[in-house]
Amino acid sequence: MKEELKGLAGFIVAGLGAAAALLAWAPLARVNVEGGFDGRNQDLSVLYVDLPLVAAGGALVPLAFWMLTLRRFHRPWLAALAAVTAVGLGVWGLTSWWAPYQAPEFAY
Repeated sequence: MKEELKGLAGFIVAGLGAAAALLAWAPLARVNVEGGFDGRNQDLSVLYVDLPLVAAGGALVPLAFWMLTLRRFHRPWLAALAAVTAVGLGVWGLTSWWAPYQAPEFAY
């Protein structure tokens, strides 16, 4: 595999990782963007704090695994497998552990 194609494949992996992370994150953040009951608990900080962090993490984690595996083993298929595994584990971690703050619906 030529060096240019390896680099292009790495950037494609990064783009797909960012897209997968954002698609997994969006349903969790929907409550904060819409505001819940009557739009009272709207918190748009998920758009300017969490959105860039999730996109950057989704792009950089698989790209790092791609580059490290390719540098160590010189096999593109193994690097692709490591990157896909990193995306899968990253999305699992994102949906398992990250939960946006949700204010109580009815304050007394």
